[in-house]
Amino acid sequence: MSFHHKIEKNSLLMVLGILLVISVGGAVEIAPLFYLENTIEKVKGMRPYTPLELKGRDIYIREGCYNCHSQMIRPLRDEVERYGPYSLAAESMYDHPFQWGSKRTGPDLARVGGRYSDEWHVAHMIEPRAVVPESIMPGYPFLATTRLRPGEIVAHLEANRMVGVPYDDGMITNAAADLIAQSEPDGDGVDGLQARYPGAQARDFDGDPEILSEMDALVAYLQMLGTLVRFDVYDAEANER
Repeated sequence: MSFHHKIEKNSLLMVLGILLVISVGGAVEIAPLFYLENTIEKVKGMRPYTPLELKGRDIYIREGCYNCHSQMIRPLRDEVERYGPYSLAAESMYDHPFQWGSKRTGPDLARVGGRYSDEWHVAHMIEPRAVVPESIMPGYPFLATTRLRPGEIVAHLEANRMVGVPYDDGMITNAAADLIAQSEPDGDGVDGLQARYPGAQARDFDGDPEILSEMDALVAYLQMLGTLVRFDVYDAEANER
């Protein structure tokens, strides 16, 4: 106790003590990162975004959707009961940047995939109050009439590969074809798309087969969110460990 009193009365000793504690704590947290191959637990089902989903994500970011919607379910009982299983780090491993968000003016979207029909999403984007009367979200009707520009999609995949997303040569070579194939379920390219991106949903997302629109891409992205991880398998494997 007498030594502790000395530290409290001597500012220099207090500063040195604080630096010592911070140094030890920092070393304990940082040192393992130098010998771990990956700090993110691998989870079955995770894959890179398809070209169409990636374009939809770009539109999501461009229109500022992350300002009002988070994509991170915290491991709290009320969050899990409302939104579904809490978010895993692996679910954001291919996000550059991630979309965790910091505010929820609207609901969290980490598990929105498959909760609503494509028609609901289209109606919601065109006029939010048509399906959610109390919504304060602005409408985005122009997405349904704006043609999607796939021209730079190859460069986009290449840029993502440079920062660690595992797009292989086949994915990059077929990027433009896969983008179109995902919106044309009766086309010849669907099998190749699903071979490269297991579980990819292929259909006319915006309900208008005459145009490949930005609405197609955004709905494809939203319908994928939270659908890749099989939590029954993940929970079983976690219990075995």
